[in-house]
Amino acid sequence: MKQWPRIYYTATQKALMWERWKKGDSLQQIAQLFDRHHSAVQRILAESGGIRPPERTRSKLALTLSKREAISRGLASGQSMRSIATELGRSPSTISREIGRYGDPKSYRANQSDQAAWDRAHRPQICKLVLNKTLAHLVADKL
Repeated sequence: MKQWPRIYYTATQKALMWERWKKGDSLQQIAQLFDRHHSAVQRILAESGGIRPPERTRSKLALTLSKREAISRGLASGQSMRSIATELGRSPSTISREIGRYGDPKSYRANQSDQAAWDRAHRPQICKLVLNKTLAHLVADKL
């Protein structure tokens, strides 16, 4: 049996899978778009119990890329954490944690810290139907 290399689907590819799944295409038909077996597509759809997960968004409380860039510029110009915090309207402890989490004052980079924050986010969570087989069977019986 041929061993296929693992493929990591982009957000656009996953959106196409969900769109085709919603239209009623079979797993085999969707998989043929990507030159894969149906099990590769089934894994993506099964992660959320066959229900399209909501699009990832950031919390309104999280620092944005523009605020991270302001922190980076402030550090480069020699400003203190308190003065940066005042400019951004945030607590000094927020700025201190941000810098400590993603580097030190000399090596802090806004783009790297923003990407690391996005990668570290705990969303999307795995669907409860995937984790709990009993619940999945109960829901399937109701449908």
